[in-house]
Amino acid sequence: MRKYQQRVAVEEGLSDVSQYLTNQGVEVVSMTEQNSCTCSVITGADKNVMGMQDTTSDMSVINANGMTPEEVYQAVQARMNL
Repeated sequence: MRKYQQRVAVEEGLSDVSQYLTNQGVEVVSMTEQNSCTCSVITGADKNVMGMQDTTSDMSVINANGMTPEEVYQAVQARMNL
């Protein structure tokens, strides 16, 4: 059983990013499980992913639009080390 140190919510449609993050030892969950995550990764296509009007959160959001999976991983690492 793999023990994850980081938990990141990744928007549906970013399977290459999800796979890369998983391979780097990051626990990837769906956006519906984002409450227990330190950051989330979105496609940038829809800013209101969860369909909520009031989206106050301390969680970092990474817009993966135009980024490679490696760049997303680096952004996740930067957020985790703040």
